[in-house]
Formats: sequence, C-alpha cells, structure tokens
Amino acid sequence: MASGIAPLSAPQKEARRKDLYKLMGDLPPRDLPIRVESHGSTETPHYHLERLTLHLNGEEPVPAVFTRPLGPVTPRPAILFNHSHGGGYDIGKKEYLEGRSYLAPPPYAESLSKIGYCGLCIDHWAFGERNTRKESIIFKDMLWKGQVMWGMMVYDSLRALDYLVTRKDVDAARIGTLGISMGSTMAWWVAALEERVKTCVDICCLTDFDALVADNGLDRHGVYYYVPALRKHFTTGQINALIAPRPHLALAGLRDKLTPVDGLDRVERELDEVYKAEGKPENWKLLRYDVPHQETPEGRQEILRFLQQTI
Repeated sequence: MASGIAPLSAPQKEARRKDLYKLMGDLPPRDLPIRVESHGSTETPHYHLERLTLHLNGEEPVPAVFTRPLGPVTPRPAILFNHSHGGGYDIGKKEYLEGRSYLAPPPYAESLSKIGYCGLCIDHWAFGERNTRKESIIFKDMLWKGQVMWGMMVYDSLRALDYLVTRKDVDAARIGTLGISMGSTMAWWVAALEERVKTCVDICCLTDFDALVADNGLDRHGVYYYVPALRKHFTTGQINALIAPRPHLALAGLRDKLTPVDGLDRVERELDEVYKAEGKPENWKLLRYDVPHQETPEGRQEILRFLQQTI
C-alpha cells in the first residue's frame, strides 16, 4: 500500500495524474467530439437557466443544466457543481437547482449567481434522467467490460469541463469545482486530474481510505466509490496533493461517519506539509464543524468567500 507524501515536481505530478487516470478502467477517448442539444432557456428571479443534453462519452447522453447570472452576457467565472448520492437516484442535477436536506439554503445555483458566477451540473450515471438502471447493475456491467463506474463518472465530469471552457459566457481561466458527499469526492478527483480547475471545494467526503478500512466503514460508501487497486498506488492525501498549490478548501463534520476523524487528521497533516513545501500554505484549509454529514450556514459563507478570493 502506498504511504507518505513527498513534494513532486511538475513532471512528476503529470506522471502521477496519468497513473491515477489509468486506474479508472477502459475509458472512451478524451478527444471525442462533444455534441450539445439545447432544450430551451428560461429567466428565473435569480439566474438565466439552460437545459442541455451533452453527448460526452459515446455511450449515453448526459442531461445537464447551466446557469448564469442575470444581466449582460460577458465571460464570468464558473463552477462545475457535482451532485451528491444520498440514495436519491431521481435527484441528480436537481440538487444544484433545488438544494438538498444536508445542504444549507439557498440552492447553489442561486448562491453562485448572487456572486456573479455561472454553474454547470450534469446527471451522473444512475442519477436524475440517467436513472434507468440500478447502480449495482451499472457497476457489474461495466466491470465485465473492463470499465470502472467511478472512472466513467469522473470521465463525464472531465468532459463536462471540456464543454464548459468552450462557452463564450465563461471565463476559461476562472473555473472551480465543488460538491458535497459523492460530489465532494468528485470535486477533488477532478481537480487532481485537471489543472484547468483553479480552485476546489469539497464538503463532507474527504475520506482517508486507510482510516475508513480501520473504522470498518467500507459499506458507508456506495459501490460506485471503489476503484480496483487504488489503495496499492494512492492514498487520499496523495490524490489531493496533485491539486497543490492551487487553492483547496475542505469542510467536514466531526460526527460524519463517512470521514473518520483520524483520517481527517492524517490528510490535513499531509496536505499542510505539501502546501508548505510548495510555498502556498495559505491555499489549503480544512474546516471542521460539530455536525454529521451536512453543510452548515457558516460553512456556506466560508465557501462563497473562498471562491471569490480564489477565482
């Protein structure tokens, strides 16, 4: 099992990104043409909303929503919002527009628009409009084909980013990603793999793999989460170290069973060292709240302030 964190040069980071990408199974080519279908747009009291279908992976269409602030259409910073799991297979991208019981109000589409940011959220495999097969069936079918469900989900997120930076109303130099729970894990994987992501916010799922095993907690995460041989090559800290020195804010609940506290301690120590070694200790922060698996109103304010300071 891999252990320890050492500062990496830019070429070493790129090599490790390639190693991580290879662990995600047999993925479609990254250069597949992206085709976009528009299903109309509406003006809400808070933002301009577009409903889209993105053809990203050559296998299954990807429904999506895009929001931008009301007013002049100019290039703005944008967030790739990653929806959570929570057993809500019918929710998916609606979480971005409508919120969720464990997210602080208002929904992120509204919060981001208030600070002048665009946002994109897709339905992932098994969720929202893609909830046509059970997660377990998708996982097993993909496994037989040499695919990894989490790999295919991350791939769709990376391709969604490829689409996002092409939009004329998006400033491609000011892209961030955030999410809670499954969306939190997606945020730090995408940021680790893709340097075009300039800032990362993860809420309630910075799970140290070794601590989760020690806490007998593997069944607390869905089957989608598990990547073959991952722990032979990467710790949670080592994946997140690929984000450094770019800004990264993590928020965690001290009573959250998905993120054992000793694992949070380990990741925090490791990333403290990495960011210090790279000369940007101020770019990494882990905030802890005495709550279970949920975002707090105080955490929401910290997130919005962090985004405004970093992109």
